[in-house]
Amino acid sequence: MPHPMFGTSVIAAPMAGGTSTPSFVTAVHRAGGLGFLAAGYKDPAAMAAEIRSVRATGARFGMNVFVPDPAQLPPGPAVTAALETYRQELIPEADRYGVELPAPRLDDDDRWQEKIDLLLADPVELVSFTFGLPGADVVRRLQQKGSVVLATVTGVAEARLAEEQGVDALVVQHSCAGGHSGAFLPGSLGMLQEGPAEGTTADLVRAVRAAVGLPLVAAGGIMDAAGVAGVLAAGADAAQVGTALLRTEESGTRQLHKDALASPRFTGTAMTRAFTGRAARALVNEFVAAHPDAPEAYPAVHHLTAPLRAAAAAAGDPERLNLWAGTGWREAKAGPVAGVLARLLG
Repeated sequence: MPHPMFGTSVIAAPMAGGTSTPSFVTAVHRAGGLGFLAAGYKDPAAMAAEIRSVRATGARFGMNVFVPDPAQLPPGPAVTAALETYRQELIPEADRYGVELPAPRLDDDDRWQEKIDLLLADPVELVSFTFGLPGADVVRRLQQKGSVVLATVTGVAEARLAEEQGVDALVVQHSCAGGHSGAFLPGSLGMLQEGPAEGTTADLVRAVRAAVGLPLVAAGGIMDAAGVAGVLAAGADAAQVGTALLRTEESGTRQLHKDALASPRFTGTAMTRAFTGRAARALVNEFVAAHPDAPEAYPAVHHLTAPLRAAAAAAGDPERLNLWAGTGWREAKAGPVAGVLARLLG
């Protein structure tokens, strides 16, 4: 039986940048899953509008929030210098499209406090955090408003810290997952893996299950019903999927990205900081291959490359677009969300 906290064994990952739209989240609910909106990169007014939109459908849903890194606001002199070096490195890329690269933005906390204030004033059922822990006070205040609080962790040490802050559940993310890593302990984001991800998602779940007593959501490389069953058998209470849903009709992912996931041109994924300054798993295109030494500076690199990525998308150029994808991307299927969820739910 599904854990009562989730009501299903399959959760759709919150995918910022346009994928997790209200219609996508609603479709996930109607297909028997649980969806999360993504607050990342949105202003609070847009976030509130999406909450109202999904709420009006009667769907269950959660909201994911990025936790800002105080060490990056602003980054130190060495990182600032590395950012300027990277900016110079990217000028030929920008010249390809005739766009200007902006001066580095060093103070963006994604309007953190405003978003927390919004979730306290207009609570949602579930709130998840990525890129760090929100602090015990924020956890407690959200819980007092009736929200279930989840934290994204990538290992046992992070799981124990999250448990100490009083969260209700953990999203246990393996490095084979597509998109940004949720790792937040010092030094963990610098460990970009050149080869295959170490161990499996089920292995990571077993290790975290042995260390903490919270409900666990397993994330990373789960593409079918066997993958769901495997992480549940390892001790997870639900499976979170992202890449498996990217090509669906309701997904807000750009068509260029959807097409790339099905293209024989791309033959592998890698962890890269090239697009945002934070480790994220993407299909290896020309941009990923050309910029292996991008600085660890999020979200400053994100802002730096934003016009370049927008121009690449407008030009239909997948070689300079952030094609987030987990290691199981070849199994991603096109079609309605309902069909993909039916295969995952078994």
